[in-house]
Amino acid sequence: MSDFDDFYNSLQELVKSHTKDGTLIKVEPDLREGIIRIFGEHMSSLGRAKSGLEDMSELAYTTAEHHPYWNLLYSACQVAKITLDKWDSELTPEELSEITWSIDELKNTCQKIIENPHNDHTH
Repeated sequence: MSDFDDFYNSLQELVKSHTKDGTLIKVEPDLREGIIRIFGEHMSSLGRAKSGLEDMSELAYTTAEHHPYWNLLYSACQVAKITLDKWDSELTPEELSEITWSIDELKNTCQKIIENPHNDHTH
């Protein structure tokens, strides 16, 4: 058993001690990837989606142009971010224009990948 597995087991005990008191906590482990997500009682599906999008955006930002698919991820994240930010309200013409631009970027990047499918994906 790894140190991370030991940590997760300890965390489970801590969560149990708080849920006995009525605190709503949700734990989602992905031990193979070394990830544990903890959600509190006021967590919403929209909040979870925004949190997950932040992780995806971080990959797109840090990878920059060093991976042939970075712009696919970046542009998709831009569309998702605008959409999630306006989930409970109206999209403005400017936001719709940004979405359209990002969709065009997705199309352009797909075309580049089709034209040169054997890029280095080791990054």
